Amino acid sequence: MVDRRRVLHSLLIGAAGAMGAAGFGARAAVKREVVTDKSFGVKGDGKTNDRIALQNAIDRSVDQTLLITGQCRIDAKGLDLRRDSHVRFAPGASIKLLPHDTSFYSMFRIWDVSNVLVENAVLDGSKELNAAKPALRENGHGMGLSIAGSTEVTLISPKTVGCWGDGIYIANSYEVPFKYSSNIRVVNHHANRCRRQGLSIISGRNIVFESPLWENIGGTQPEAGMDAEPNSNADILENIRIVNPVTRNCRYGIIVWLEEIVGPVPKHVDIGITNHRDESATDAAFAVSSLKLNGRKVSGQIVSHSPTWVGARMSTVESIDYDRAGPKIVVTNLRLVP
Repeated sequence: MVDRRRVLHSLLIGAAGAMGAAGFGARAAVKREVVTDKSFGVKGDGKTNDRIALQNAIDRSVDQTLLITGQCRIDAKGLDLRRDSHVRFAPGASIKLLPHDTSFYSMFRIWDVSNVLVENAVLDGSKELNAAKPALRENGHGMGLSIAGSTEVTLISPKTVGCWGDGIYIANSYEVPFKYSSNIRVVNHHANRCRRQGLSIISGRNIVFESPLWENIGGTQPEAGMDAEPNSNADILENIRIVNPVTRNCRYGIIVWLEEIVGPVPKHVDIGITNHRDESATDAAFAVSSLKLNGRKVSGQIVSHSPTWVGARMSTVESIDYDRAGPKIVVTNLRLVP
């Protein structure tokens, strides 16, 4: 039996360490001159393709605060944020995909950059306007926000709606080997009606999500509020903290799938979840599965403290094909609500 005080202490220390690491965008929070999207020719009229104008605005507003003011539409090529980008959405402003035919896109790419702050983003993947063929087990790669190989990224109240894949996707750099995403803080993320996940964490270190709401996820498996699922032995899951998450009407509330992390390099997995509330998961509110060590080493712990599961199909964590020599799975103070 794991001592409850030790579990609480480890969760709090881990969260504090992640919050303190590199100040979580402290430089981005410095007061900056505000420039509006309109000054760069962005129409924001709900019909014009503003992608080129928006990219120009992003590129030319580094070290300033770019204010998105209108109902912007873009094509599926998406937008690249830069080092020291600060983008703020005014009340009622949004970016929505135009009709498209692809299951692979990223509306905002935060790739291989640092010190990025995005406030109040509303990103609509327009899945109802996507002519791509729906698939239950593949082709769910349309992302609202994609973070890869970046550090000191802060997202405040992002809303990702109708994405073909995930609301937010966090992974290693696609260009530089073993360049991890780290020091990521996301506050009040709301993902709604995405096909695959509200959030996917493939790899990263010092990641904190505070008070997210992931709901109505479905269409491409695993259909989870959050999925922590490394793609290879090159990935890491270190000091991941999920605080006060709510998952609602998903197949899984939160799932950790460790099949691909096993390899020649030993790994230490550290995931702490506090006060998770799941409502009406059709499979499991919490699942940790698919770990076959075969003589390799994966250590650590995966902890869910004080969860509340409403209408749960299962009264315990789902754990299938999981080697108990791997990271300890700990659930404390579980509350079940019929």
